[in-house]
Amino acid sequence: NVEEYVNACKGNLHNKKYTEYSRLIVALTSIGKNPGNVAGYNLLTPLGDYEKTIWQGMNGPIWALIALDSGNYDMPQNSNAKVQATREMYIERILNCQLSDGGWSLFGGTAAQESGDGISDPDITGMALCALSKYQDDEKVKTAIEKALDCMSERQNENGGFSSWNTENSESCVQMIVALCELGIPLTDTRFVKNGNTMLDSLLGFYVEGNGFLHTYDGSGSNLMSTEQAFYGIVAVKRATDGKNSLY
Repeated sequence: NVEEYVNACKGNLHNKKYTEYSRLIVALTSIGKNPGNVAGYNLLTPLGDYEKTIWQGMNGPIWALIALDSGNYDMPQNSNAKVQATREMYIERILNCQLSDGGWSLFGGTAAQESGDGISDPDITGMALCALSKYQDDEKVKTAIEKALDCMSERQNENGGFSSWNTENSESCVQMIVALCELGIPLTDTRFVKNGNTMLDSLLGFYVEGNGFLHTYDGSGSNLMSTEQAFYGIVAVKRATDGKNSLY
């Protein structure tokens, strides 16, 4: 199905949203397939275009790094790019867009920033931490990570969970769970235990037996997406507990 889809759109998954390439690269890598040859198309190549990759906000550079590092792929050379990307450029983009409170938001720090983007979001912050986790030996990266962790510790709810846009939800909790697992930090780290509750305790509070995980406690929103994310969040925890390599 993937090959048919890629072939039908002649390797052009999207003109603007380059996370389409990143998430398919992650998916193919996870099942042992080569994203460099899908129906004859190299899906890594678009991520060599710096300007197009960062166009959609922080998701662009974050997921480009996660995708490239998921298989330790060389930075693809893109002859059509106005600006050839490097890993360092994507790292620098993420660092430069870190907000004053220590976290990240979808468009915060970019030209497309809106009024609400100056406040960090746990979902995007968690994803940014995942992208930076492989580069903790860099002092600038390490400092940015610690600042973000302090921010998220302060933003954590009293039940161990997280809220995004003033709504407590399971996905925000998942992204921070995965981030800690990627960073090698136990969920029992004192910074992230509130009233005896860890993030995992909060996440399991959204579980409804036979129906997966709710997006919010009242069941609103996409419960299919929340179940998917909760599933890989729990897998991340299990892998960390079992001493296996991290999710990404």
